[in-house]
Amino acid sequence: MSFSLRALVNMGMKLLVVVICLLDLACIFAFGNCTDGLVRIGLKRWNLDHNSINAARITRGEVIYSVVKGDTNCNIDCLKDDVVYLRDYLGTQFYGEIGIGSPPQQFTVAFDTGSSNLWVPSSKCHFSIACYGHSKYRARLSSTFTKIGVPCKIRYGSGSIYGFFSQDNVRVGGVVIKDQVFSEATREGLRFLLAQFDGILGLGFQDVAVGKVKPVWYNMVQQGLVTQQVFSIWLNRNPKLEVGGEIVFGGVDWRHFSGDHTFVPIAQSGYWQIEVGDILIASNSTGGRNLFSGFCGDGCAAIVDSGSSFIGGPTTMIAQINHVIGAEGVVSLECKKVVSKYGDLIWELLISGLQPRKVCVDIGLCRYNQSSAAIETMVDITNSQGLQDDGSALCNFCETTVFWLQVELKKHRPKENVLRYVNEMCERLPNPRRKSFINCDNIANMPYVSFLIGNKSFPLSPEQYTIKVVQGSSTICLSGFVALDVPPTNGPLWILGDLFLAAYHTIFDFGNLKVGFAKSS
Repeated sequence: MSFSLRALVNMGMKLLVVVICLLDLACIFAFGNCTDGLVRIGLKRWNLDHNSINAARITRGEVIYSVVKGDTNCNIDCLKDDVVYLRDYLGTQFYGEIGIGSPPQQFTVAFDTGSSNLWVPSSKCHFSIACYGHSKYRARLSSTFTKIGVPCKIRYGSGSIYGFFSQDNVRVGGVVIKDQVFSEATREGLRFLLAQFDGILGLGFQDVAVGKVKPVWYNMVQQGLVTQQVFSIWLNRNPKLEVGGEIVFGGVDWRHFSGDHTFVPIAQSGYWQIEVGDILIASNSTGGRNLFSGFCGDGCAAIVDSGSSFIGGPTTMIAQINHVIGAEGVVSLECKKVVSKYGDLIWELLISGLQPRKVCVDIGLCRYNQSSAAIETMVDITNSQGLQDDGSALCNFCETTVFWLQVELKKHRPKENVLRYVNEMCERLPNPRRKSFINCDNIANMPYVSFLIGNKSFPLSPEQYTIKVVQGSSTICLSGFVALDVPPTNGPLWILGDLFLAAYHTIFDFGNLKVGFAKSS
């Protein structure tokens, strides 16, 4: 081969490498289809300040999901059965853009693995102030709109969203889902007024979709718009970077994680629910000096939920975690009253072998139908004056005290030490807004909190499980662990929200009904 020919071939190879690199860059920055057959959605991030922290509550975390059985052509009255209470206070909101209609009308939505419906504000939302300032869907402007008109309702802890079902094409990234049923919201709770997004796109299962409508993801799969029956989520909490994260439909992006994913099966149909073997608190990420363990003696049920930002769990356990990491809650006089007046009696009853669930009934603080089978959060049992109903409060605090004493009994500690510890725990209960505060200067010295999933430990550093709220020159730090009491038979439940997902790249394997986690990069 002559020198000139060899040089020409080398030049051609270099040009080919440049073209491949340029194509790869195009895939990175494009939000639609690319040659890899994946659908990418870039996510934006809304950081908190003092004014927005309460507005953040209204996203998926406070939704009361109604599981509707039977025909989708039901009216509002039939959307009442099988209610699952999932509450949370969000620290940040991650959202992306979609289009609805032909030509597509643009909306920002929260992509939520904890719910299954798609809804956006309707042009018919005239009397709800929360609809103003957000984009509204206008059916008359779309040539592919199909009227359904069946009423629907999604209830929230702080209000409800009312509307009706419609059908239209939905554009996600570079693909168009045809004939998607969604909800036009005509009335929204006031807490949506300050939300950065317009609506919510649920990525959960059809089993829990209001009206049993087919979710967007189902139609993407059935219409052959993705190469694989998986989607993956990468979140970025670094406020200095413009990109808030990315959802990839149909596959994964290897740039966003390191190592292999650990997969665990879905434990229960309806949600992306998995089993957590235990929750550990240690002095470092490798286990170090063990400060606390045994939160999940028989395993804990957890929902992997991109619509919640904090990590939620039962009040009794959250208070213990916040106690160990040094978070301050609020002094509960009612809780202290139960400990001082009934602590010795509860101790003796537990020592005698009485079943823990019967202790509070036996001493008269709980009725038979008011015990743990119907436990409510401390926040939910307040009256209009902000005071707790004494009967319900004493029952709940009694059951909380029994739980704490039961845990400490296993450590064979003296009664005086245990009762003093439980009394201190009353000071760590979350405040009426279920937030616990942290001294920002102490974050670097706080312990790691690890979740045992699939026999592998997934540690969170103090920086990963705390939230900083900035307002001008002042900064407030919050614990990422918040109280969430889900009554049986659906609970107790833990919620692995965005604080966990930001630390671990997550694959949602729809085809094989499993979830995988790997360290984000």
